[in-house]
Amino acid sequence: PASVVKEMAENSVDAGATVVSVEIKAGGIKYIKITDNGCGFMEDDAVIAFDKHATSKIMNANDLFGVNTLGFRGEALASIAAVSDVTLISRTEDAENGFMVNIKGGKLIDSSIYASSKGSTFIVRDLFYNTPARYKFLKKDSTEAGYVADIMQKLALAHPHVSFKLVSDGKVVFHSPGNNDMLSCIHSIYGKSVTDFLCKVKYEMDCISVLGYVGVREATYGNRSRQHFFVNGRYVKSKIITSKVDGRYILNF
Repeated sequence: PASVVKEMAENSVDAGATVVSVEIKAGGIKYIKITDNGCGFMEDDAVIAFDKHATSKIMNANDLFGVNTLGFRGEALASIAAVSDVTLISRTEDAENGFMVNIKGGKLIDSSIYASSKGSTFIVRDLFYNTPARYKFLKKDSTEAGYVADIMQKLALAHPHVSFKLVSDGKVVFHSPGNNDMLSCIHSIYGKSVTDFLCKVKYEMDCISVLGYVGVREATYGNRSRQHFFVNGRYVKSKIITSKVDGRYILNF
């Protein structure tokens, strides 16, 4: 479920969305709904988008050397639709009507005109219903829900200009403001007890810029679960960066 949410939400960001809402039930195993106000799909592209390696993010080979999106391989929708029941509802800003496409187990079930606002909504039901060997490796609902929350929080921190909302089994887990203020985003996730003890970091050299927040002594935590690094809007794990940050803390504390 977390991988599904990650791929879909990143597509929403790439579509220019400023609001992304995710609702899950049973940890996302039974139900995932992702709604955005992005550019939406053109009706002719909707079914094709579920084909393997179909993408609108690169038009020619030269585009590979200037990729600015969070993904472009065109594998996510096809992979998700192959192991679940997926419904896409979408409308572009210029279209008179929206439309709906339903694909189950990789097969087109229905496609029709459908009332919709600008943007896209994906509803994913019964994940891995047709692949029991994969289904049995899923963990408890609460654990899978935790993985989804972790992914959503990282996306919110990486893109403070986008408002992210996560609802799990009817309860709001968090809701970032989307006002392009990283500190406000951190507050929406970790609360005032953390943001009161943060120092802003801002540094530029040549074509590299570093921006973020670090905690002072009062904000120290027992492990690295609240230590996040992002490169070009994407969450990364780097032993080199981690060791450098740790080294500066040791020198200063």
